[in-house]
Amino acid sequence: MAAKKNFVLRIDEDVYKALEKWAADDFRSVNGQIEWLVDKALKETGRKKNKSVNDANDTEKKTEPKE
Repeated sequence: MAAKKNFVLRIDEDVYKALEKWAADDFRSVNGQIEWLVDKALKETGRKKNKSVNDANDTEKKTEPKE
């Protein structure tokens, strides 16, 4: 698992309340909800590769020794 970077986020109180409700609806913490939103946005805009099970399998196949 990648190391996580800590930082302070200043956010409007009404926005926080909306995030808090949304996070509760999704059974996440507010921090987890923000991480999920950022990750989703990065993937949708092509700024982060969307890792899938197939990607992991392809990597494993490429590293197997040939006989």
